[in-house]
Amino acid sequence: MKTRLFALVLFTGLVAALAFTASSNAKPNAKLSVGAPTFTTHIAPIIFNHCASCHRAGEIAPMSLTSYKEVRPWAKAIREQVASRTMPPWHADPKHGEWTNDRRLSEQDITLITKWVDQGAPEGDPKAMPPLPKFASGWQIGEPDVTFDMPETFTVPAEGTVPYMYFTVPSNFKEDKYIAAMEARAGDLSVVHHIVVYVRDPKERPTKQDIGTGLLGALSPGQTPFMAQPGTAKLIKAGSNIVFQMHYTPSGKVTKDRSIIGLKFAKAPVNQVITTTAAWSANFSIPPNAENHEIKVTYPVEEDIEIVSLMPHMHLRGKDYLYRAIYPDGHSEILLSVPRYDFGWQVYYYPKKPIHLPKGTKIEGIAHFDNSTKNPQNPNPNIAVRFGEQTWEEMVNGFFDYVPASQKAKPAASGSSSK
Repeated sequence: MKTRLFALVLFTGLVAALAFTASSNAKPNAKLSVGAPTFTTHIAPIIFNHCASCHRAGEIAPMSLTSYKEVRPWAKAIREQVASRTMPPWHADPKHGEWTNDRRLSEQDITLITKWVDQGAPEGDPKAMPPLPKFASGWQIGEPDVTFDMPETFTVPAEGTVPYMYFTVPSNFKEDKYIAAMEARAGDLSVVHHIVVYVRDPKERPTKQDIGTGLLGALSPGQTPFMAQPGTAKLIKAGSNIVFQMHYTPSGKVTKDRSIIGLKFAKAPVNQVITTTAAWSANFSIPPNAENHEIKVTYPVEEDIEIVSLMPHMHLRGKDYLYRAIYPDGHSEILLSVPRYDFGWQVYYYPKKPIHLPKGTKIEGIAHFDNSTKNPQNPNPNIAVRFGEQTWEEMVNGFFDYVPASQKAKPAASGSSSK
């Protein structure tokens, strides 16, 4: 029952929160000197740039926000979420690092929304309404070059615990392929907690000891699709298999799922191949009723690298996470601090400039967990919690993507599919 209730709460919060995902192309909307902000002139540009990608017909969010008629009933709820800085979801401490995907609204936008609602949320001149952005149908990455379905439909039971399920499909690639973007889409999001997509040699199978190894991408609560910066890509070698790792959470009724992934190939030369790995451990125990239990994990850097993304991952008891680089000369630097970790938002943090780490650096992950009654998401504060795949167990994974600093790859393969 607790699992089902949490899944419902998490899903509801996720789809509502997606309304406020920021666009890196958003433009300033209006001067704050306006006497009475209106929807068509001042608010619609914010909503269209930051919300409508998910809040439109056929997408994940529970309501559409593509017109004044649709937005007006939600005006007070939007004001509350924006004014409290709860939305858009962004958890990085601004004192450490700058990120290309920073989701925070500007103070100007927050003030405009608050003022608009407080003054009755007027519509304004319908002729001033801006056009909706052009969205790719069904895919945030745009139309994929190739898609892969799960090889079969999986029936999720109404109750109980479903172990991680693995489904393998051949890529049928006759040549190496460089992947510029990957997106996983759930067949039925009400029962799919996450999808992790691996690339494997036909003779290999993923295991829980393979954290990060062969990882192509994922769909987790609040997670954005993988999209590489120009000149970088992930590599799928010829003949590889695509493996779906599926985590299902029963919803109270028997449900069927057949999820799908889409890939876009690099169209320009690739200079550096991205590898995903993690500082992690499976050897820990969080005591019963511990409010602030600390766990440290490390990863030794064995060659000069440049980090292109960071993504902490814990479960329901995760409280905060910090990445620190300890350099060969002994000095240290905080790379990323997430003081309020939110399991409902598995965020990748993309630095504006790749983080250079020389050989001999140690990446340290420092996590704290709240296994007490003060944590409203805690399934059971009276038990010791250890490593495990299910949400009521725990993980302490400091994922990161990197490229070797000196690497030069072959030119990207053609964008045509070899499937």
